[in-house]
Amino acid sequence: LLLTAVLPLAAVIIVLLITWGISINSSVAQERERNTLAPPTSVPKCSLSRVCPPNHIALRIRSGAADIVGPTVCFDGKIIMSHALNNVGPGLNIAVINGSFDFLFFFFNFYTLTKDPKDILAHLKKIKRGMIVLVASFDDVTQKMTNEMREIFSEMGSTLIRSVKRRDSWVFAGRAGTKIKSLFEKQAVNDEKNNIYGGWPEMVEVGGCFPRVFSD
Repeated sequence: LLLTAVLPLAAVIIVLLITWGISINSSVAQERERNTLAPPTSVPKCSLSRVCPPNHIALRIRSGAADIVGPTVCFDGKIIMSHALNNVGPGLNIAVINGSFDFLFFFFNFYTLTKDPKDILAHLKKIKRGMIVLVASFDDVTQKMTNEMREIFSEMGSTLIRSVKRRDSWVFAGRAGTKIKSLFEKQAVNDEKNNIYGGWPEMVEVGGCFPRVFSD
């Protein structure tokens, strides 16, 4: 009698275990489906292909095209300089962000300032150690460029500024006070044989995730 009483109980337990296992597997499958179908919690900024990791910030810098289309600077998902914003012009277009990424410190281009290189140099010297500097060329950047200005950009991590010549396209992102080579720099050389815009080379751009942490 005891055996006959135990068998149905064992059968019930087995059925319950099977049912529980099916339920768990179903829940896991549903959770996987939700995770697959659910939209990402965040989307890439500045048209990057991926979301930047913690302690990094998205940026994209595009030079001007010939003397027709002005440059564009995107920082943390926002266009901060462009033709549409009417804050770019021929020459070097520069945006400076404070070291903690809290606010835009200032931006300017050489065309809107006085033609005296000393005044331009004074603006560059306002950039304090740790500040982020985003630069895009438009038309010709060398008319008011001096060796002292090139040295300032070199101290921000530029390795190409010394070779930038008349009508070259150049973009750069660096940090004042560090001489570590920047990974965000590109140049297209003005060459009559290879230019694609008549008297101007191709447009260049850089984009990626810029580290928030300042390192010497």
